[in-house]
Amino acid sequence: MDRRCFINLAALSSLTVLAPRSGWCQQKRPNIVFIMADDLGYGDLGCYGSTKIHTPHLDQMAREGLRFTQFYAGSTVCAPSRCSLMTGLHTGHTYIRGNTEVQPEGQAPLPSDTVTLAKILKNKGYTTGIIGKWGLGGPGSEGEPNRQGFDHWFGYLCQRQAHTFYPDHLWRNGERVELDGKTYSHDLMTDEALQFIEKNQEHPFFLYLPYTIPHAALQVPEDSIQPYRGTLGEEKAFPPGQHYAPQAEPKAAFAGMVSRLDRDIGRLRSLLQSLGLAENTLIFFTSDNGPHKEGGHNPEEMDSNGPLRGLKRDLYEGGIRVPMLACWPGTVAPGTTSDHVGAFWDILPTCAELAGAPVPDGLDGLSIAAELQGQSANQPQHAFLYWEFHEGGFKQAVRMGQWKAVRLAPNRPLELYDLEEDLTETTNVANSYPDLVQALTALMETARTDSALFPVKKK
Repeated sequence: MDRRCFINLAALSSLTVLAPRSGWCQQKRPNIVFIMADDLGYGDLGCYGSTKIHTPHLDQMAREGLRFTQFYAGSTVCAPSRCSLMTGLHTGHTYIRGNTEVQPEGQAPLPSDTVTLAKILKNKGYTTGIIGKWGLGGPGSEGEPNRQGFDHWFGYLCQRQAHTFYPDHLWRNGERVELDGKTYSHDLMTDEALQFIEKNQEHPFFLYLPYTIPHAALQVPEDSIQPYRGTLGEEKAFPPGQHYAPQAEPKAAFAGMVSRLDRDIGRLRSLLQSLGLAENTLIFFTSDNGPHKEGGHNPEEMDSNGPLRGLKRDLYEGGIRVPMLACWPGTVAPGTTSDHVGAFWDILPTCAELAGAPVPDGLDGLSIAAELQGQSANQPQHAFLYWEFHEGGFKQAVRMGQWKAVRLAPNRPLELYDLEEDLTETTNVANSYPDLVQALTALMETARTDSALFPVKKK
């Protein structure tokens, strides 16, 4: 984008674009724990309005930290969203822009020379670990976590295999871990995460914890289903000892999965407290995209997207706006709420600044370190946020100030929504703002670069 276009767009958005702050006055570099749910909706937590699912530990985290109300995932599906998080780039510039499958196991891998968040922190002396679902390179590929900056890795390499919570194998540091198909993978990941923290408590660590709950199959042990049995308007009994029965009590199973996730985040926070690490550990919690409609889950019945329009695979707010909590006792003020407009590509520069590492050139992200400290006046603002999605045709979206533009195909007219007046994106006001539509249409062309792996097919 040329300078004149940038200035015009910034003026249209009524935002002041600030230069990033330099340095971080912190005596001791914080540990960083980034927890990410899989397909959890904006409305699935109590602290974001849910009245059906019990999430006391995450609600407490919100009371003790910062709750963002306008934070966005990197994409509306798994792999590109995770790529954006790891690289600090939006999907107009990331290498991975969709869920491209690789047989027999895995997705398209990150190139070996990718600058990742893990590599940056590792170079600053952090011990780096990932436990959960990767989705950015299968077994033996250059995209494996241990080749992308992670010292320790345990979980699913392949998103497709993560559709079940009772797999026949997982992966640990390049070695296949055989399982009996009866062990709940989420529990294994939680145990591994707690061990990672205990083992590395004496020096700075970065733990990326991309859990698989509540993705795909409605599978969860009985003890998590029991509290919801008969409470959500479901009359049929869930067969004792059976973990997957979407025709019986799918709402109870889904709620039980989210509550189990919440329980284990409580366990993790308790461990940090008992080890004396809580005040030097920044914890983020979010979701990789909007809620799914798979495995028997009905997001409308559970109000999973809250007040938002759209689900996973949509570029409307329900597909990309996600819960985001940040807790760091003594640094992040408790019980605070932020309406700062941010996205996954901000996490890399944020963590780099906190760790005292140089921020790479050419990123789309801006550090939100000032916002975390309650210094909103010093927080750099985005001129715009951009997404593109290639599944089922080429779609684009731009958020600029109060305005949200969506284009469902290259030859389709642009839809325009005023999010301040129309959060549900029900009234297309494009005809009332032709100049703004023209500017945003031009931005959709200039905010991206072409990708050989994800070409745009224009009809």
